[in-house]
Amino acid sequence: MSIKDQLIAERLPEHVAIIMDGNGRWAKQRGNSRIFGHKHGVTAVREVTEASAELGVKYLTLYAFSTENWGRPKTEVDALMALLVSTISSETKTLLKNNVKLNTIGCTETLPKSVRAKLNDCIQKTSGNTGLTLTLALSYSSRWELIEAVKNIASDVKENKLDVSEISDGLIGDYLSTAGIPDPELMIRTSGEHRISNFLLWQLAYSELYFCDILWPDFRREDYYRALLDFQSRERRFGKTGDQIKK
Repeated sequence: MSIKDQLIAERLPEHVAIIMDGNGRWAKQRGNSRIFGHKHGVTAVREVTEASAELGVKYLTLYAFSTENWGRPKTEVDALMALLVSTISSETKTLLKNNVKLNTIGCTETLPKSVRAKLNDCIQKTSGNTGLTLTLALSYSSRWELIEAVKNIASDVKENKLDVSEISDGLIGDYLSTAGIPDPELMIRTSGEHRISNFLLWQLAYSELYFCDILWPDFRREDYYRALLDFQSRERRFGKTGDQIKK
């Protein structure tokens, strides 16, 4: 029986988040520049997105570019931005074919105009799709997101739009860039690193974490299915005891 056949549809996570790590090391192992790895990482994005859509996963969030990534060499950043434009252009038809809706989170105002234009065009074209929602975290960091949420909450309190007594877990969630999207049940990180790297810190509070040694350009459907199968083997207690969960 294949790994995919072992998956139980009713126990699939509604939302999967992925830190796509290892592009640079993959390229270095082959004597190429880091952008060579990023280009080959696009195949993994396509495989995981299509697999998610086929399985019925509702939300997939990919950590594509962090605010800290702006500190990388300018040649790499410029090449990444150009790759974003070309990839979005070439993949829009595939998203439409697979009923995938594109979404973004992050400080996208800092992205080049050409990237924002392609993103907005793809978001508009796929806005009517009702299957998987694919969210790209671009120029994103969780600390930035939380700071912006605190600023907006403070502003609304100051303007008497909000009372301090109304502040709760749910309300804070409404001020985050992921408002309206359920928290990820599963977070996958490739390349053997065991860090969250400033990604969805609030939203991952009770997520299951899955780390694998595979570098992102080599990550394929079978690897994704293996992560989902591992998720289904876990007991999620949310602070309760195992006996309470079983009742």
